[in-house]
Amino acid sequence: MRTVILVFQVLASLGLIATVLLQSGKSAGLSGSIAGGAETLFGGKKKGLDDFLAKLSTISAIAFMVLTLLLSIVH
Repeated sequence: MRTVILVFQVLASLGLIATVLLQSGKSAGLSGSIAGGAETLFGGKKKGLDDFLAKLSTISAIAFMVLTLLLSIVH
């Protein structure tokens, strides 16, 4: 049982790492507003993908926390 939980925990952690790294950075300040305007002008909106990756990273983080608690209980 412990091995199965550990395998799922590793998969959840890899999924969490991948979804966080695939998200685009949130630019701030004057340079971010210029770059954001240029992206909108040239049609480079990736809002739908960013929303999907944010939800997926939230689900992966919750799964990782639950599996960590289960692993500590089983251990």
